[in-house]
Amino acid sequence: MLYLLVTSLGQAGVDVSALGVFRYITFRSALALILAFFVAILVGPAIIRKLRKLKVGQPILEITGKDSVPMPESHMKKKGTPTMGGIMIVIGFLVPALLFCNLTEPLILMLLAITVGFGLVGYRDDYLKITKKNSKGLSARMKLICQLVLGAVVGLFLLYKGDGITYSLTSQTGGSHICFPFFKEWYPDLGWMIIPYAMLVMTATSNAVNLTDGLDGLAIGTVIVVAASFGILAYLAGRPDFSRYLIIPFVPGSGEMAVFLAAMVGAAAGFLFFNASPAEVFMGDTGSLSLGGLIGAIALFLKQEILLLIIGGIFVLEALSVIIQVTSYKLRKKRVFLMSPIHLHFQKKGLAETKIIARFWIVAALLALVGLTTLKLR
Repeated sequence: MLYLLVTSLGQAGVDVSALGVFRYITFRSALALILAFFVAILVGPAIIRKLRKLKVGQPILEITGKDSVPMPESHMKKKGTPTMGGIMIVIGFLVPALLFCNLTEPLILMLLAITVGFGLVGYRDDYLKITKKNSKGLSARMKLICQLVLGAVVGLFLLYKGDGITYSLTSQTGGSHICFPFFKEWYPDLGWMIIPYAMLVMTATSNAVNLTDGLDGLAIGTVIVVAASFGILAYLAGRPDFSRYLIIPFVPGSGEMAVFLAAMVGAAAGFLFFNASPAEVFMGDTGSLSLGGLIGAIALFLKQEILLLIIGGIFVLEALSVIIQVTSYKLRKKRVFLMSPIHLHFQKKGLAETKIIARFWIVAALLALVGLTTLKLR
């Protein structure tokens, strides 16, 4: 809104030279990050107090039966910790996004819609968990349907509104192509298949972030690393000169996504202030599904969803550990890990929670650097 106000005043002939810095994406990104952090910090205590007053505590699934594996003792101690703290994150990045992003840019409008869509799904899931006093929440089928529908919307947007995306060194344009790291001129066109492809990416990413959200600060710290990396990619993809030099798809308007991602990083850092061990609040599905859905959508818009497998490697590892565990148990009646997702495996082996979190953050940062390095290996 503020960006549009400054732009409108300039077009109306009003002297706004002192506010000319608002034209720069880097300046607005810095402001968005700082404001998002302080908004999350300021609203955080009030939200936590309200959640405690409403007794919005996290239920912990107590697993019983001869074939079951009990949760680590440290998890059982977290029972009753306020959840739905994702509200804090969403408020934290929506305020600066609305102020500093160009709200006429279709990509930003799509990201706002995705935030609302996944946020409502996550909120409903958290609400049912709390009111029913168990950890199941929204049925897996209904959650999956909602994720697939939102993914289909993104796929349709890419198919019909992605004409401006240009692929370096080729004459190809459009949003239905996919980009592979290390390849300069290979951009397969999926055509209408981009819709189920987007559904797969969005659903997988949102669920992967959700699975990672099991230790204090683990998921949100990884989100900060991934969002910051994609903020760099968004800025580069929005510049014809940089995108041409690095041989990555040029995505008109993606610079505004850099501002949006900066706000996401700031809000996530503000939430980490309260979510660091020992956590005062959990993000719940309200936060994890929203953040996961946004990361998946941004990767699709930038045509870097393959690169997301590297940069978001921690999320991939967590999701794969669950798939491997479930498949192995169904086929062989044997477990590969002591417990899944894999962060619980390390807990069962006796590693301290804080040590697991720190090591996962380090790996996330290294994977992000590897992913960004591939930009020079095309």
